[in-house]
Amino acid sequence: MFKPTPNPPETDSVSPYESLDSRKLHDAAERALDHYLNPTAAIMAAPYQASTMFLVNPETDTESLLVNASESLASASIMLGDVAGLVDGPIRRTLLGIAQVVMLGELAVNRALDRVEVTD
Repeated sequence: MFKPTPNPPETDSVSPYESLDSRKLHDAAERALDHYLNPTAAIMAAPYQASTMFLVNPETDTESLLVNASESLASASIMLGDVAGLVDGPIRRTLLGIAQVVMLGELAVNRALDRVEVTD
């Protein structure tokens, strides 16, 4: 039987670690791939440290914090509704969806505020 293509030439298998330079190149390639394809490794390597630029006074009572959070969420809900009224289409639906999530957060904060026992 006639074979239309010739057999491929036999080659020796070449290890990527034959020389020191190829090992360095391989290590660099692995780091680059890990950096772009597995970014969580770099994120998980460093412990999380909260920014100290904006601090909440640790002596502030829970009720005051909840009241402030409730007012902030109510303001965000109003702002999202106002902006949603200015646009149409998918952007409007996205803004209204975000507004709904903010309102649900506001409801949860208000419920927590109802359960706080005031200490005088």
